[in-house]
Amino acid sequence: MKKISLLFALFLAITICKAQKNSIEYYIKNAPFDFGEMVLPTIPETSYNIKDFGGVGNGITLNTKAFEKAISTISEKGGGKLIVPAGVWLTGPIELKSKINFHVEKGAVVQFSNDINQFPLREYSKGKFDVTPPIWGNNLNDVAFTGEGIFDGAGEAWRPVKKFKLSKEEWTKLINKGGVVSEDGKIWWPSSEAMNGEKLSKIVAAINNPTIGDYKVLHHFLRPMMFTLSKVTNLLIDGPTFRNSPKFVINPKNITNLVIKNTTVYNPKWAQNGDGIDISASKNVIIYNTKVNAGDDGICMKSSGEPKNGEANLQNVIIAECTVYEGHGGFVIGSNTDGGMKNIFVSNCLFDGTDIGIRVKSNSGRGGDVSQIFIQNIEMKNIVEAAVFFDTLYADAPAGSSKESQDAQFTGDKIPYLHDFYISNVNCESAKTAFSFTGLPNKFIENIYFKNVNINSKQGVVGKNASNIVFENVKINGKTDFKIDSALMKAIVKK
Repeated sequence: MKKISLLFALFLAITICKAQKNSIEYYIKNAPFDFGEMVLPTIPETSYNIKDFGGVGNGITLNTKAFEKAISTISEKGGGKLIVPAGVWLTGPIELKSKINFHVEKGAVVQFSNDINQFPLREYSKGKFDVTPPIWGNNLNDVAFTGEGIFDGAGEAWRPVKKFKLSKEEWTKLINKGGVVSEDGKIWWPSSEAMNGEKLSKIVAAINNPTIGDYKVLHHFLRPMMFTLSKVTNLLIDGPTFRNSPKFVINPKNITNLVIKNTTVYNPKWAQNGDGIDISASKNVIIYNTKVNAGDDGICMKSSGEPKNGEANLQNVIIAECTVYEGHGGFVIGSNTDGGMKNIFVSNCLFDGTDIGIRVKSNSGRGGDVSQIFIQNIEMKNIVEAAVFFDTLYADAPAGSSKESQDAQFTGDKIPYLHDFYISNVNCESAKTAFSFTGLPNKFIENIYFKNVNINSKQGVVGKNASNIVFENVKINGKTDFKIDSALMKAIVKK
């Protein structure tokens, strides 16, 4: 925990350099589609203090019951603000209810327990089980998280760590803390139960009509998302820090009217599946002036399920004045795109030290129509791999997996279709590859328009199965006459 805190402090210190330029209203007005108005939750002003419900912020007392009592009482009285003052508030899962503003004051840390037994297994859908998330709630309206306090997910109690992501000294310190190491010596796990979960999950998956008892052996393996409210109308996150998650940090699902602003999201770069913000199947979303450090994707758009009435499940999204450090991608789409996406506007963002800058990925079996994506005024620094990356052959299985796994990328339903992207005014200080495209042979990536882009990279444009890729005033290493390394991609270069 001390190591996490030191790195987190450093992360906060280096984010000061990016100044806020424009208001949310500016981006709504200048969005290339009709966003409408920003809608915020309507919550009564009546305030309640967690101390009045038996809460004790000494870092030792478990406050799960106190939070449950406070939220239930406030809900029964029609809603209000739950104030969590300075202190360390140790707790298990917190279930939110409608009409509540969960306000964490500066100096307050809502510290989720590192005892996995405090987060019981639950049946979230008939015959489907997972671990109760630290922060959750379903079928709600008018919910807010405000204040300058911190939510800490005790992720080190859940996450495996791959050896290659750490220095020799860091690896030694980790294994000296306890836990177990895989037979090949490449992965540390917090327990043998967590390590064996992958094998056991296949056995459990084969059981007809499984019960919660069948899933007990997977308790430590099934890591929860930290923040996963779903089916909410009017959700605001303004000010708090969310850090150190067991898996994804913020993963709201099926939200109508979502605003995330002035927020900090932090997972260390070695956090396995440690996505920062993953927005799933939501409408009217604003992410503004928010800083992210991730162990996986930084700010990611997901859209599972069938499009409803022909409308994309994820649409009307504005992402502006945001910074992403480390992680697998700065702004990311996918890999679940089967619900469809459209009308996404990304502007005035900085990606520094991410593996990929703009990352768009999907594959057969979970792909859908993704279009009308507008990305502008992006600064990139220290990009490890590609500055811009499109891939519809993306797979869960790593390279070198079975032939059946590879062949599955070319078959099945839910074929991804990436088209009509407009990307302009992008500067990338350094990257391994400028542009990378990998489409399906039976469904090309097409109609991708780049304008006023300047990238310094070792490699220029690579790809296959892409059509009508337009480069207008695009420079790679200062030159407009760059090489396109593929005979299987149709591109147009305009100087």
